[in-house]
Amino acid sequence: MGAGALLASVLVNSLACGGSVGIGAGVGGIGVGVSADSHRREVDEWYRGRIQRLTADDGWLTLVGLYPMSPGRYQFGSAEDNDFVFPAKAPAHAGTIAVDSTGATLEVADGVQMEHDGAPVSQTALATDRDGATPTEIQMGSIRFYVIDRPGTLYLRVKDSESEVRKDFKGIERFPVRRAWRVDARLDPYDPPRPVTIPNIAGFEEVVDCPGALVFSIDGKEYRLEPMSESTDEWFIVFGDATSGHDTYGGGRFVYVPAPGPDGRTVIDFNRAYNPPCVFTPFATCPLPHRENVLPLRVEAGEKMWGGADH
Repeated sequence: MGAGALLASVLVNSLACGGSVGIGAGVGGIGVGVSADSHRREVDEWYRGRIQRLTADDGWLTLVGLYPMSPGRYQFGSAEDNDFVFPAKAPAHAGTIAVDSTGATLEVADGVQMEHDGAPVSQTALATDRDGATPTEIQMGSIRFYVIDRPGTLYLRVKDSESEVRKDFKGIERFPVRRAWRVDARLDPYDPPRPVTIPNIAGFEEVVDCPGALVFSIDGKEYRLEPMSESTDEWFIVFGDATSGHDTYGGGRFVYVPAPGPDGRTVIDFNRAYNPPCVFTPFATCPLPHRENVLPLRVEAGEKMWGGADH
């Protein structure tokens, strides 16, 4: 499996609060015969699902901590003398995470209750999400935590279903849904796939195999976007545009597109462009658009900047 496919499995799990494309057109039917009313209903239905996933009790609005871990031992809890300071509701000294060359191990402090898959734990190895695997998730009241691997560095990710961001969330303003922003695209394949370096807001970079560029036209001008992951059903794109840092998030937006059919055709619906998790929390690891994916035009479609962002 190539780097692009490996990253795809991770991204689908970690970024899919935007949801799959679900356009419903078969091969050869993409971009054909969709009325403005039908299109608006499709986008609105997708958006309702997007908000449901975002506001779920394990969605991105619950993220309250992200801690890098090198080999060593890390105490965690709500007390300020911990290596990792958890929300105030956590026990003062909840436990320790030991990290070595083989991975991470949780050691629960005496008298503290934690669970994994509904069963009490006192000590357990913490599997990571490497290569799209399911990490070992530990529950402690409304708090849950697990280990992620980004690349070559382990992080402890902490969520709280009762976070203030989730409780105070009032929605996200969008541009009006317009059929004109649902554009036909064709694949300009790279043979062989080209390595593309993807920057990340957390400060690291990843190199992925890009299968080609999606070429499309707006107002008679041709543009290109390179997907950073691919699967059988859909491709994932991170892009910026002239609204970035003004009407929309400065770090770009995400959009999924249907995988091109045998004829190399697909559709990009910018009405489904959505904010990355980093808009809502400083504790996320988000890919940023590489230079080739910054469009020199205003994409006035999809989500606007979230009003609660202060980072």
